[in-house]
Amino acid sequence: MIKSKLPTIISCSKEQDSVTWRLDIAADLDYFNGHFPEQPVLPGVTQLDWAIKLGCEHFGYPIDVATLEVLKFQQLMLPGTQVDLNVSHNAAKAKLTFAYSDGEKRFASGRIALNGAPNTADAN
Repeated sequence: MIKSKLPTIISCSKEQDSVTWRLDIAADLDYFNGHFPEQPVLPGVTQLDWAIKLGCEHFGYPIDVATLEVLKFQQLMLPGTQVDLNVSHNAAKAKLTFAYSDGEKRFASGRIALNGAPNTADAN
């Protein structure tokens, strides 16, 4: 697990088993430095870290990943964009499913299997 700083959260909308954050992917984020000089791209590991941090915090899980499943990076996430991060929760299987998108444009998605059960007292 990397220790990345979260991007600016513009908005957040919650449903029973899912939450969507609108994120500002500012051009001055450190993650763009050296990745890559010709065309900066947000690293996939940073995208994954944000989904894990935000999803675990929201649904009350400790950050303890068992496995990553069906991880896909469909399009490059470039500096100066805004994206939606949707995380849904399957409590019976202790899994979070995430997807980064902007309208019809899909950036990344996957499923995160976690160790342990959520602490419902900490969940948002």
